[in-house]
Amino acid sequence: MAHSSNAFKPEKPRADFPLFPHQRGYWAKKVRGKLHYFGKIEADPKGEAALEQWLDQKDYLLAGRKPRTPDDGCTVMALCNAFLTAKTRQREAGELSPRTFKDYHKTCDKLLAHFGKKRLVDDLQPEEFGILRAKWSRTLGAYALAGEVQQARTVFKFGYDNSLIDRPVRFGSEFKQPSKKAKRVAKQTTGERMLEAEQLQAILKKAKQPLHAMILLGVNCGFGNFDVASLSQSAVDLQGGWIDFPRSKTAIPRRCPLWPETVTSLKEAIAKRPEANHKDHDGLCFLTRYGNPWGYSDKADSPLSQRFRKLLEDANSYRHGISFYVLRHVFQTIAGDSRDPDAVRAIMGHIDNTMSGEYRERIPDDRLRGCVNVVRAWLFPNPKKRAK
Repeated sequence: MAHSSNAFKPEKPRADFPLFPHQRGYWAKKVRGKLHYFGKIEADPKGEAALEQWLDQKDYLLAGRKPRTPDDGCTVMALCNAFLTAKTRQREAGELSPRTFKDYHKTCDKLLAHFGKKRLVDDLQPEEFGILRAKWSRTLGAYALAGEVQQARTVFKFGYDNSLIDRPVRFGSEFKQPSKKAKRVAKQTTGERMLEAEQLQAILKKAKQPLHAMILLGVNCGFGNFDVASLSQSAVDLQGGWIDFPRSKTAIPRRCPLWPETVTSLKEAIAKRPEANHKDHDGLCFLTRYGNPWGYSDKADSPLSQRFRKLLEDANSYRHGISFYVLRHVFQTIAGDSRDPDAVRAIMGHIDNTMSGEYRERIPDDRLRGCVNVVRAWLFPNPKKRAK
């Protein structure tokens, strides 16, 4: 009886599967005229492990180089795991915000998706970083791209600083932040991140509690989304008209005098505040109708962001790039007319890296009052039209 010289060979899992079933019983691929094998078909009939091995070795084989194994050095996966472990310790020690940690985690996910989990860091080439930046630039604006590039470089710098790799990664000439000119062009495209006094008056007129009080805090004190969402009642002195509340991002102490309009609105909002859904939130000034905070430090989107955008649309003041955070821009811009940059910086919670900042222990209250009163006079030039 005649016998076939060919053993049974399964079909490819799909038409575009990059490997073929070799008659010797292995998944195989011919690269640069040489045949390479990726495991036995009997042990991996669907070719899943073989495909993963091919993807890990593909760049080496196509370049005519011998594939390296994870034992030869630090992989991208090992680097990202070590980096995030260190950042977890910082977060638990209160040295890193949950939002920043989440951003780092997203960046690591993107690096793993682009380079591969088992790719050795030492083998990464400048051209690959240029390709990665080009891919990011197609979906990110100039400022977002700058942040993504910086965070990625931070991950690889961590590897060298902590002896996970023997030499710094060569990023090449392309993998850098957009130029200052590119950032200026992007800013001109979106327009000023600013609301005028007439717009804010119309917005306040339409705003209900607690949004009304939150907006006044944004303009009065330069508060951002998470500032108002995390503001505790213990930080507010309604009788004296002051707020003492460190900025969570920098841990810089902030002391801000409150306008009479802000005090009145705060009293009303706190009196109407729903019961907390969780005891940890019971001390907050503002809660949603479901008893939850208006925002969280690790989330970009929030009930406050959504509600404020709706209010902007109702007041015909919405445009791209304008969010609740624009109120910090408003305060910084108008308070600058007080010609007291130290007082403005203190209320904003900005870091002063000058030598004077190292020695300055406080700003007198009368200077802080002078600063916020400039903004009040701009927003409410006619006392009869001040917010109620």
